[in-house]
Amino acid sequence: MVWTLPNLLSLFRILAAPFLVLVAWLGFEELFLILFLLMLLSDALDGWVARIFNLSSALGARLDSYGDIVTYLTMPIGAWLLWPTLIQKEISYIIIAVIIYLLPGGVALIKFGSLASYHTWFTKFSALCMSLSLLVLLFSKDATLFHIAVYILVIEAVENIAITLMLPTQQSDIHSLWHAWKQRK
Repeated sequence: MVWTLPNLLSLFRILAAPFLVLVAWLGFEELFLILFLLMLLSDALDGWVARIFNLSSALGARLDSYGDIVTYLTMPIGAWLLWPTLIQKEISYIIIAVIIYLLPGGVALIKFGSLASYHTWFTKFSALCMSLSLLVLLFSKDATLFHIAVYILVIEAVENIAITLMLPTQQSDIHSLWHAWKQRK
């Protein structure tokens, strides 16, 4: 089924991403933060709803990954439009985060011809850390947690790249590098 609640939650993020940039371009800080929070909430709920109601699917995993990509790529653009001084101050960490975030997807594209949707436990932890750190950064302008989240993102990227290199064929929903290694045997 295509029109399941988890898929709709992921689709919401995909469709909301251009509006996130638009409200930032128009200068609506509060609306930007509310929309970003809703996007983060939909990210937290889609997988949970899929597992609870047994609605997990390969399409859902891909939509979730696409939703994550557009959320985490449009957010810095919107933040740059609204808070250019803050973004300029943190630009090196932001560039590193974007590159590290995209790198595992690039490796999967090269190997499998499409993006990976592993949703590892560490990826979930990393997403939580990054989401919380971004909220703290935007609300308090304190970058400490964001810097820590970028280092956690590096570990996540290494795990996802290792999984891609280890698996002979593309798979979704791999819990960890250990699970990938176990499946390969």
